[in-house]
Amino acid sequence: MEKLSIPKGTRDFGQIESFRRKFIIDKIQKEFIKYGFSPIETPTMENLSVLMGKYGEEGDQLLFKVLNSGDFLKNTTQKDYESGHKGFFNKISEKGLRYDLTVPFARYVVMNQHNITFPFKRYQIQPVWRADRPQRGRYREFYQCDADIIGTRSSWNEVELTLLIHDVFKSLELEDFIVKINHREVLFAMAAAADLKGKEIPFCVALDKLDKIGTEAVLSEVEGLNGNPSIVLKYLKLINEPIDEKSKIERLAKITGAQNKGYEELLSFFKGLNEFPARNFKVELDFSLARGLSYYTGMIYEVKPTKVKMGSICGGGRYDDLTGMFGLNGVSGIGISFGLDRIYDVLLESQLFPETAKGGPQVLVIHLDEMSFKHGIQLVDALRDAGISADLYPDNVKIQKQMTYANKLGIPFVLTIGSDEIAQENYPLKNMVSGETTRASLQNIIKLLNP
Repeated sequence: MEKLSIPKGTRDFGQIESFRRKFIIDKIQKEFIKYGFSPIETPTMENLSVLMGKYGEEGDQLLFKVLNSGDFLKNTTQKDYESGHKGFFNKISEKGLRYDLTVPFARYVVMNQHNITFPFKRYQIQPVWRADRPQRGRYREFYQCDADIIGTRSSWNEVELTLLIHDVFKSLELEDFIVKINHREVLFAMAAAADLKGKEIPFCVALDKLDKIGTEAVLSEVEGLNGNPSIVLKYLKLINEPIDEKSKIERLAKITGAQNKGYEELLSFFKGLNEFPARNFKVELDFSLARGLSYYTGMIYEVKPTKVKMGSICGGGRYDDLTGMFGLNGVSGIGISFGLDRIYDVLLESQLFPETAKGGPQVLVIHLDEMSFKHGIQLVDALRDAGISADLYPDNVKIQKQMTYANKLGIPFVLTIGSDEIAQENYPLKNMVSGETTRASLQNIIKLLNP
């Protein structure tokens, strides 16, 4: 018999992992709702015509394509086989698993434009799929938690999403992170000044690898693109200059010899943050930040943990005309995406999950005999009616086996029923952590468990 397995880059989640993931989702969703975002959902699959060409050439290669139903080879010819995989796939696959939530959102907006009130603030928490090489923090199936604002170009959006990022991580008690900021138009001005006009995307790809490959390797890639590495070196030196953001932006504008709205929007953004003097913002201007997705046009974000070795745990940016690819022009949007799976790994390594995130019932009702079991049915129903997570051990077995069950599941309280307890309507409630036992009526037990 073949050994059972699951596809690489996917995972099973047991009860503790699932409860912890739900804990993260609940915290993020609460902040989304607090900020006025409304939920939507889109299908697992999209037409390839929607997905292809939105993520750059590398993104297209990472799309999971779905074979057409039935005899998917019936319309192919020998010429199709000889044309290579790109032409061949057009004949056998019309759909693909979604790569992110932003492009499906843009498609949704265009299809529902007459039913949407703009500006539209939506959140979406669903899985996405990428045919990437699996490694720590990088999976083929993972969840994204997105918040987007579409239908407005207000500079308040960039500030508001920065506030949201900080509030989400505050709710998760994750303090060790940094929000990196840059602007796509500033990057394009940097490319032009480095003699790489028309090669902006490969320039951004090289620059974005600074943390991984180092300065010399980035300069080598720039030289390979026939760019000016000496100009790029000035950019890289400026990143770590101990000066304020305003001075960095003005210095970069002088180096590039350009002044576009990217510089102005960055200055406006940092000025906007100053309107919240009580906030301890963890924001850093980083001219090497590029973000790989090609649809970004304005300010871009990336959030990284500072004490756990991990890639970005949140990212996003401004996209001025993503809906234009589907026929609705001039609708600007901006969004951020929290990576549930990476946040999970960071919280786990940082030991930030509370005990309550393990889930399971708060109290287990155990019993000495058949009569006690029947009485327990009424008790567990009353506990649940009071909003307390409770369970009744289902089998008439020795009390020690029932206690062992509670210990293995980490259930914090056990309520024991015997004939004396039924007669007196007074029940022993044992704290399984401290070992302390309290005898009380059902009403007082409910008050104790649900103060």
